[in-house]
Amino acid sequence: MELFDPYKITLLVAGLTGLMMLIQILIADVAAIKEQHIPGYPIKPDHTSFLFRAARAHANTNESIAVFVLFTLFGVFSASDALYLNAFSAIYLVSRLAHMCFYYGNFKLARSISFPLSLIGLIGMFITGFMTWF
Repeated sequence: MELFDPYKITLLVAGLTGLMMLIQILIADVAAIKEQHIPGYPIKPDHTSFLFRAARAHANTNESIAVFVLFTLFGVFSASDALYLNAFSAIYLVSRLAHMCFYYGNFKLARSISFPLSLIGLIGMFITGFMTWF
């Protein structure tokens, strides 16, 4: 699979992003069980509640994951510059991990800073793939 060799880091990031999402699901589920939350009922929107923050951290990642997957496919199959695609995908993952941790810890300013950094990773991935078309 020579086509994928230059993109090993991006593909590793994709796998690690999947693992991060699984961990987020498990953390939210354990928090729900611990708080005896009844499944199917909405979670009270309260940033002092760890369950709420855990559910929102997962939801926030879920909102951007499809874009990450599409930009990964776009970049790899456009034979984009692997150095940049790998770097921007790593920026996405690191900033999403930071966002998750800051959300869990209720560090609002740090969480708000990490979110646009993940967008920079996504935008960089798109631009890297797009540049191969010119």
